[in-house]
Amino acid sequence: MKAAAGSPNIIAFPGQRPPSQVGFDRQELGRILDLYGRMVAAGEWRDYAMDFDKNCATFAAFRRTADTPQMRLEKRPAMRNRQGMWTLFGEQGQVLKRGHELGNVLAPVERRLVKAVDS
Repeated sequence: MKAAAGSPNIIAFPGQRPPSQVGFDRQELGRILDLYGRMVAAGEWRDYAMDFDKNCATFAAFRRTADTPQMRLEKRPAMRNRQGMWTLFGEQGQVLKRGHELGNVLAPVERRLVKAVDS
């Protein structure tokens, strides 16, 4: 393919493809699983599930295996410049918190953990 005069010829680097799915990086997953472990120790959660597709990565925590998730956390990079890529959903599917920082979005769950330990 010949480039037009004055414009550079751009060739894709071999082997570089956009990721086929969204995932959690090591720090994010460490933070999420740390909270999960503390909630298990407090007796609040007993199971979890993760789902990855091309648009979002999801972590869901369950009180019992057969229940609907008590909490669902989604990472949607496409929303990074809008409301933030992190969304926390409640048990009935309501949005509890959105934001750009994982720690701020997990704050409501961590506050509930403090109440569970105090009682």
